[in-house]
Amino acid sequence: MVARIYKPSRNAMQSGTAKTKAWVLDYEPERPREVEPLMGYTSSNDMKSQLRLGFDSKEEAIAYAEREGIAYQVQETKEPTRRRIAYADNFSYRRVGSWTH
Repeated sequence: MVARIYKPSRNAMQSGTAKTKAWVLDYEPERPREVEPLMGYTSSNDMKSQLRLGFDSKEEAIAYAEREGIAYQVQETKEPTRRRIAYADNFSYRRVGSWTH
C-alpha cells in the first residue's frame, strides 16, 4: 500500500493559511468503495483509508514512512504568490486598466 505525503491546501472558505503548515501522511485506497445494496451507503473494508497522520515537517513524515517500511510518494506544493495591494491603489494615477469611477 502506497502512502501519500503532502501539505494540505487551504479550502475555498479560508482567506488565511491556517492548518496548511503541517505535512500529512495519507494511505491510498487498496480497493474502490462499494455501495451497500439495501440502504445505498458507501463503505470500504480498508481500515488504513481512515488513517491520517500529521507531522511538523516533510523530513519527519519521510523518516516515519521509511522507519515503518511504508512505500510513499511526496507531493510538493506550489506556494502561492501574494500580491500586496491597498485600497488606495484603486485610485492611483498609475493604475493599469480603465478608470471606472
